[in-house]
Amino acid sequence: MNRTFALIRTLIVAPLFVGTFTLLIPELMSLPMRIVHPEAWVIIAIGGSIAGWCALAFAWRGYGTPAPFDPPRRLVVSGLYRFVRNPMYAGMGILLVGEAWLMWRMEIVYMTLICFAAVSAFIVFYEEPVLRTKFGDDYIEYCRNVRRWIPRLTPW
Repeated sequence: MNRTFALIRTLIVAPLFVGTFTLLIPELMSLPMRIVHPEAWVIIAIGGSIAGWCALAFAWRGYGTPAPFDPPRRLVVSGLYRFVRNPMYAGMGILLVGEAWLMWRMEIVYMTLICFAAVSAFIVFYEEPVLRTKFGDDYIEYCRNVRRWIPRLTPW
């Protein structure tokens, strides 16, 4: 699989897939964003940077996208994935917390908690079994050394 083709797919799919949950739904739940809390924009930028970096790693290292219908073809265990198994989901959560702060809307906090529960169930019951089947012992070894949500202090 060509890295350039994977990168192009990621640049198309990631904004649509990730943007729906991090931008469109919160925007529909609130008034248009205003620059009211500059510190919230910093949190949004941190979360967006984490999620964006992970999406690019999926394209560059894994030859795939963040979307479940076009996943990476190779196991990605570099960069942020050396510290925690789900940095992209964590980045999206951080971004949503920043949006809740920016818009001052508890509904976004509730949505973030519901999304966290749904994503956790998706990971445990679908994603991890599929990855174990697809990548075998490499993924099992990765899981033994890198936790699902709590980052390591040193890279694996």
